[in-house]
Amino acid sequence: MLETSLSLIAGLVIALFAAFTVLRAVRIVPQARARNVERLGRYDRTLQPGLNFVIPYFDRVYPMIDLREQVVSFQPQPVITEDNLVVEIDTVLYFQVTDARAASYEIANFLQAVEQLTVTTLRNVVGSMDLERTLTSRDTINSQLRGVLDEATGKWGLRVNRVEIKAIDPPQSIKDAMEKQMRAERDKRAAILGAEGQRQSQILTAEGDKQAAVLRAEGNRTAAILKAEGQARAIDEVFQSVHRNDPDPKLLAYQYLQMLPQLAQGPGNTFWVIPSEVTSALQDVSRAFTQALPKSSATRETSSDDLAAHAATDAAQAVQAAADALEGAPEADGYQTASPSRP
Repeated sequence: MLETSLSLIAGLVIALFAAFTVLRAVRIVPQARARNVERLGRYDRTLQPGLNFVIPYFDRVYPMIDLREQVVSFQPQPVITEDNLVVEIDTVLYFQVTDARAASYEIANFLQAVEQLTVTTLRNVVGSMDLERTLTSRDTINSQLRGVLDEATGKWGLRVNRVEIKAIDPPQSIKDAMEKQMRAERDKRAAILGAEGQRQSQILTAEGDKQAAVLRAEGNRTAAILKAEGQARAIDEVFQSVHRNDPDPKLLAYQYLQMLPQLAQGPGNTFWVIPSEVTSALQDVSRAFTQALPKSSATRETSSDDLAAHAATDAAQAVQAAADALEGAPEADGYQTASPSRP
């Protein structure tokens, strides 16, 4: 009975050992991963993705190495520029493991090595630039960093795809000075734009006033020309009408007498010359209305008595108005009369 129990225990131990050995012999590697294998302390091979078999107790399988592209953000590092200003630069590194064997055996900790190499390279690159160039030359710094890191990490089984500068923080005093400078630039641009707008507004206003004055002058000129043309046409019509009707001296003397009261009634007349033709004009008008007038074809239809009456009335009114004007002119203060002799 005791022997049976010992045999059973021994068989169970052997079965467990065999199962454990089989499990140790089988290794499953996920996609985009790799595992290094050492046999008796020496590198043997690298396990590829999928099902792999190793020799238990003789082969040592190391932890998995990620072959995908990795992103690492390093802590901000103080860097001194060429003009002796300390800036904090925060970098982001994109790299990929291309050789799992070299990443394990060529460098003890490739991530720490990449970080330190990035810091030293960054200090060398930024140390040859001033602050203004550092702030505006991120692409140049990225390119130089990538070239140096890719060349240095090639033997480590790494490939640096990109190096990006995430932030460049100058000192607070420099930030305040830069903010004042930017505010001054904005104020300057605003003042320039305001002056340009005001100048353009004044130019447009002056051009508008100029065009308005030109149009107004052209309108006045056109109006004066039209008025002069109208007066000329009126004078021409009157002249032509007078010549067509062929007036005699008696009619002209009558019209002359009708204008005398209007000349005497002017408020600014202080000196009025009575021409000597007034007496002869009165005599002509008197003879014209005392003598018999020949009848024309237009006056035959009207009775001679009515015509004589109307003519006598008009003549009397004209003569009376002329006499009043002559009598009133010498009585006014400051008025003088003169009868110039005929040459």
